[in-house]
Amino acid sequence: MSEIKLSTEELRYIAMFEQTTGAEVRDCIVDEDRIIYVVEAGNMGAAIGKNGEHINKVKENVDKHVELVEYSEDPSEFIKNAFGPVAVSSVNLVNKDDKQYAYVQVSNNSKGLAIGSNGKNIDKVKMIANRHHNIDSVIIQ
Repeated sequence: MSEIKLSTEELRYIAMFEQTTGAEVRDCIVDEDRIIYVVEAGNMGAAIGKNGEHINKVKENVDKHVELVEYSEDPSEFIKNAFGPVAVSSVNLVNKDDKQYAYVQVSNNSKGLAIGSNGKNIDKVKMIANRHHNIDSVIIQ
Protein backbone atom coordinates (compact mmCIF):
# COMPACT_ATOMS: atom_id res chain seq x y z
CA MET A 1 0.00 0.00 0.00
CA SER A 2 1.30 3.42 -0.88
CA GLU A 3 1.26 6.13 1.72
CA ILE A 4 -1.98 8.09 1.74
CA LYS A 5 -1.67 11.83 2.22
CA LEU A 6 -4.68 13.65 3.62
CA SER A 7 -5.42 17.35 3.33
CA THR A 8 -6.38 19.47 6.32
CA GLU A 9 -9.96 19.49 5.02
CA GLU A 10 -10.02 15.68 4.83
CA LEU A 11 -8.57 15.39 8.34
CA ARG A 12 -11.34 17.68 9.65
CA TYR A 13 -13.98 15.54 7.93
CA ILE A 14 -12.46 12.40 9.49
CA ALA A 15 -12.44 13.93 12.97
CA MET A 16 -16.07 15.01 12.63
CA PHE A 17 -17.10 11.58 11.29
CA GLU A 18 -15.32 9.66 14.06
CA GLN A 19 -16.73 11.95 16.74
CA THR A 20 -20.28 11.65 15.35
CA THR A 21 -20.30 7.90 14.68
CA GLY A 22 -17.65 6.34 16.91
CA ALA A 23 -16.38 4.44 13.85
CA GLU A 24 -12.70 4.47 12.87
CA VAL A 25 -11.91 5.97 9.47
CA ARG A 26 -8.96 4.74 7.42
CA ASP A 27 -9.28 7.23 4.55
CA CYS A 28 -11.37 10.16 3.37
CA ILE A 29 -11.69 11.53 -0.13
CA VAL A 30 -13.44 14.82 -0.75
CA ASP A 31 -14.87 14.83 -4.27
CA GLU A 32 -16.83 17.70 -5.88
CA ASP A 33 -20.25 16.83 -4.49
CA ARG A 34 -19.51 13.85 -2.25
CA ILE A 35 -17.28 12.57 0.51
CA ILE A 36 -16.04 8.99 0.45
CA TYR A 37 -15.08 7.46 3.79
CA VAL A 38 -13.16 4.20 3.99
CA VAL A 39 -14.02 2.83 7.42
CA GLU A 40 -12.03 0.18 9.27
CA ALA A 41 -13.19 -3.41 8.93
CA GLY A 42 -15.96 -4.16 11.41
CA ASN A 43 -16.88 -0.49 11.88
CA MET A 44 -19.64 -0.26 9.28
CA GLY A 45 -22.44 -0.81 11.81
CA ALA A 46 -21.19 2.02 14.01
CA ALA A 47 -20.72 4.25 10.97
CA ILE A 48 -24.32 3.77 9.86
CA GLY A 49 -25.89 3.67 13.32
CA LYS A 50 -29.30 2.40 14.36
CA ASN A 51 -31.82 3.20 11.59
CA GLY A 52 -29.06 5.18 9.81
CA GLU A 53 -28.97 7.92 12.45
CA HIS A 54 -25.16 8.28 12.50
CA ILE A 55 -24.71 8.51 8.75
CA ASN A 56 -27.69 10.86 8.44
CA LYS A 57 -26.18 13.19 11.05
CA VAL A 58 -22.88 13.19 9.13
CA LYS A 59 -24.74 14.03 5.89
CA GLU A 60 -26.44 16.98 7.63
CA ASN A 61 -23.10 18.25 8.96
CA VAL A 62 -21.25 18.09 5.65
CA ASP A 63 -24.16 18.98 3.35
CA LYS A 64 -22.80 16.59 0.70
CA HIS A 65 -23.56 13.07 -0.41
CA VAL A 66 -21.64 10.61 1.80
CA GLU A 67 -20.44 7.19 0.64
CA LEU A 68 -19.03 4.49 2.90
CA VAL A 69 -16.68 1.66 1.97
CA GLU A 70 -15.58 -0.97 4.46
CA TYR A 71 -11.84 -1.65 4.31
CA SER A 72 -10.42 -5.14 3.83
CA GLU A 73 -6.80 -6.31 3.68
CA ASP A 74 -7.94 -8.65 0.89
CA PRO A 75 -7.98 -6.61 -2.35
CA SER A 76 -10.80 -8.70 -3.88
CA GLU A 77 -13.02 -8.26 -0.82
CA PHE A 78 -12.18 -4.54 -0.70
CA ILE A 79 -13.25 -4.10 -4.33
CA LYS A 80 -16.51 -5.97 -3.64
CA ASN A 81 -17.13 -3.63 -0.69
CA ALA A 82 -16.37 -0.59 -2.84
CA PHE A 83 -19.11 -1.46 -5.31
CA GLY A 84 -21.65 -1.07 -2.49
CA PRO A 85 -25.11 -2.33 -3.38
CA VAL A 86 -23.95 -3.94 -6.66
CA ALA A 87 -23.69 -7.73 -6.38
CA VAL A 88 -20.21 -8.72 -7.52
CA SER A 89 -19.90 -12.38 -8.59
CA SER A 90 -16.12 -12.47 -8.62
CA VAL A 91 -12.97 -10.39 -8.67
CA ASN A 92 -9.98 -11.75 -10.58
CA LEU A 93 -6.64 -10.02 -9.92
CA VAL A 94 -4.12 -10.24 -12.76
CA ASN A 95 -0.55 -8.94 -12.95
CA LYS A 96 0.44 -7.94 -16.47
CA ASP A 97 3.35 -5.74 -17.64
CA ASP A 98 4.18 -4.63 -14.05
CA LYS A 99 0.59 -3.49 -13.52
CA GLN A 100 -2.18 -5.03 -11.46
CA TYR A 101 -5.65 -5.32 -12.95
CA ALA A 102 -8.89 -6.30 -11.26
CA TYR A 103 -11.48 -7.93 -13.51
CA VAL A 104 -14.87 -7.64 -11.81
CA GLN A 105 -17.77 -9.89 -12.78
CA VAL A 106 -21.26 -8.40 -12.33
CA SER A 107 -24.60 -9.40 -13.84
CA ASN A 108 -25.63 -7.67 -17.07
CA ASN A 109 -28.48 -5.81 -15.38
CA SER A 110 -26.09 -4.49 -12.68
CA LYS A 111 -23.47 -3.08 -15.06
CA GLY A 112 -25.14 0.33 -15.32
CA LEU A 113 -25.23 0.69 -11.54
CA ALA A 114 -21.64 -0.55 -11.24
CA ILE A 115 -20.46 2.10 -13.72
CA GLY A 116 -22.74 4.83 -12.40
CA SER A 117 -23.83 8.11 -13.90
CA ASN A 118 -20.96 9.50 -16.01
CA GLY A 119 -18.75 6.68 -14.69
CA LYS A 120 -18.82 8.06 -11.16
CA ASN A 121 -19.07 4.69 -9.37
CA ILE A 122 -16.34 2.92 -11.34
CA ASP A 123 -14.09 5.98 -10.98
CA LYS A 124 -14.53 5.82 -7.19
CA VAL A 125 -13.66 2.11 -7.12
CA LYS A 126 -10.59 2.63 -9.32
CA MET A 127 -9.37 5.52 -7.16
CA ILE A 128 -9.69 3.79 -3.79
CA ALA A 129 -8.45 0.40 -5.10
CA ASN A 130 -5.32 2.19 -6.29
CA ARG A 131 -4.90 4.16 -3.04
CA HIS A 132 -5.24 1.12 -0.80
CA HIS A 133 -4.04 -1.87 -2.84
CA ASN A 134 -2.02 -0.39 -5.74
CA ILE A 135 -4.44 -1.78 -8.32
CA ASP A 136 -3.85 0.07 -11.56
CA SER A 137 -7.19 -0.59 -13.23
CA VAL A 138 -10.60 -2.08 -12.48
CA ILE A 139 -12.44 -3.58 -15.43
CA ILE A 140 -16.10 -4.59 -15.31
CA GLN A 141 -17.01 -7.74 -17.21
